Amino acid sequence: MKTAGVGAAALGLAGFGLGAAEEKAGAPRFGISLAGWSLHRSVGEGEGKIPHLEMPRVAREEFGIEAIELVSTMLASRDAAYVRQLAKNAADHDVKILLIMVDGEGEIASEDAAKRADAVARHSRWIDIAADLGCHSIRLNWHGAPADVVSRPRECKAVIDRSAPAFRQLCDYGDGKNVNVLIENHGGPSSYPEAMVQLMLAVDHPRFGTLPDFGNFPADVDRYRATDLLMNFAKAVSAKCNDFDDETGEETGMDYGRLIEIVVDKHDYHGYIGIEYGGSRLSEFDGVRACKRLLDRLRV
Repeated sequence: MKTAGVGAAALGLAGFGLGAAEEKAGAPRFGISLAGWSLHRSVGEGEGKIPHLEMPRVAREEFGIEAIELVSTMLASRDAAYVRQLAKNAADHDVKILLIMVDGEGEIASEDAAKRADAVARHSRWIDIAADLGCHSIRLNWHGAPADVVSRPRECKAVIDRSAPAFRQLCDYGDGKNVNVLIENHGGPSSYPEAMVQLMLAVDHPRFGTLPDFGNFPADVDRYRATDLLMNFAKAVSAKCNDFDDETGEETGMDYGRLIEIVVDKHDYHGYIGIEYGGSRLSEFDGVRACKRLLDRLRV
């Protein structure tokens, strides 16, 4: 894998998500956003849950967070009226909606051309919704092939070759809506950074990028090296977290200081880093607060 010459500065991605005024001396080194999945047990439409339309208020009032990342499966509706109300609620609380993490909308790596076309059509509708909400991106999954295909170079190349045109089609559609198309390390071949780099180079579209997730790499992948590789194409970053040391406040499963050094110092990324709490020892609300305290320490 040759990745020379694909640094963030060369790709024009440095500082994605923050304007020049926000990068001035003395400002935080990056923004903090809240991924909706952090509250998937607390926010929703079931009995005893906080309605999803309240997500902007919760982010602002409970956590002092100014930006959120939605999850498609948590929205109660895709109707225009619901989307307008969600956008209004965000504006009322001065909260930005950055992106939508889209799940369950088809297999864009499928061997079946009809399934790939269906996935493109279904994700295009989410690009429309993202545009209506003022998002900069959608995140979709590179599903339709097993993760172990990366160990078979010829088969992996075939997966990339059939996936790339579909991703490029989505990016072309995103051009008309000013919405990017991002891939997270989130199962299948996307879990392996070398395959992701090959995909990025094959699609070769300015709207196409990665969303590195600190915690989604399998055990046989070095998360620090993998994050470094994916940051060459990053337009968003996910701070997955599961538990924290009660005394130090550090995440117990990974070195956040090292990860932030890679993301911010090495790759000059000053956009939003989204809290995605997935633990069980702490409540969802306490887990988000613990992650925010850690990120607040690291961004000054």
